[in-house]
Amino acid sequence: MKMSSLLPTLPGHYYTDPAVFAAEQEMIFERMWFCVVRGSDVANPGQYRTVTVGRESVLVTRARDGAARAFLNVCRHRGARLCGDEAGAVKRTFRCMYHAWSYDLDGRLVAAPNLVKMPDVDRVEFGLRPLAVREWLGYVWVCLADDPPSFEEDVMGAFVERLGDLAAIDRYRVSDLHVGRRIRYEVRANWKLIVENFMECYHCSTIHPELVHVLPEFAGGYAAQYYVGHGAEFGSDISGFTVDGGPGVTTIETISTDQDRRYYAITVKPQVFVNLVPDHVILHRMFPLAADHTVVECDWLFRPDVIDSGADLGPSVELFDRVNRQDFEACEACQPGMASRSYAGGGVLVPSEHHISAFHGWVRDRLGNETVGGK
Repeated sequence: MKMSSLLPTLPGHYYTDPAVFAAEQEMIFERMWFCVVRGSDVANPGQYRTVTVGRESVLVTRARDGAARAFLNVCRHRGARLCGDEAGAVKRTFRCMYHAWSYDLDGRLVAAPNLVKMPDVDRVEFGLRPLAVREWLGYVWVCLADDPPSFEEDVMGAFVERLGDLAAIDRYRVSDLHVGRRIRYEVRANWKLIVENFMECYHCSTIHPELVHVLPEFAGGYAAQYYVGHGAEFGSDISGFTVDGGPGVTTIETISTDQDRRYYAITVKPQVFVNLVPDHVILHRMFPLAADHTVVECDWLFRPDVIDSGADLGPSVELFDRVNRQDFEACEACQPGMASRSYAGGGVLVPSEHHISAFHGWVRDRLGNETVGGK
């Protein structure tokens, strides 16, 4: 049977309906591994960041033993938000501002008014609610599920599926790189529009002139993610992955010859994008906050000696910052159309976008029968 040139997308209400988004929070974001912070953001014991995962505020910190810890950011007494700031540091304990219940860096309840008069209170049982934590690629990943899925299959497996093996990502030594620049974007669009945009390059020749100049094969409309193991090759007159194609900074010395002058992109569902080039790595973390509101935090990672040398990172950062802004503007242009009657049944995918259909199938499978009908 001949395959159609056009495949259907998800119906429009999948991008606008609060009920769909609520189901995604429960069935996707709160059940899968979620990349929350760079390990260096909580480098020392007591440093913390708070992030939104699904419907929960999550407190991420570093314990005395050097391991990352994550907890639901809720006091076990009367439910007050324990840490109200996005980032900060404590010396020994997290102290609730309401009734002064205090917890150590391992989440154990260590102090409260009149606690000594309540010897039956189990200080572990009434400690902060802990979450599963893994550190990989220099980032802290958490999972809210009581029975987390396999990190090796869901997260590491995404790299194997895209690159062929884990050795390919290991050669970039992402854990050893340092954050040279971080930009936070407020995107007024559904998280799935952002994922779909990152997965395809049919739009590249239209809105990404700088990127196509550096990676001329993108003009053909096929993204690097379309081919397993394939990296888009720099143009013959291109020196580096920079806004004008000029020289970049010092190459990551452990990459292979095949990885030099190549760009690779990996999507780790549900909210991470990784971009690999010879001299730096760009990692996006999405935080979906509403059906039409997504925060994207993007890190540019370089060799520490490059950052310490004071090298100009501007041309390298500017290239993908422009790409990001071009992409997010396009996603925001799509968001209102998702609610149009003309998009009630969805749109279509051309052949170079057909792989996005697998993502749509994955979303439907994760949601199950929770919400499949339109309004």
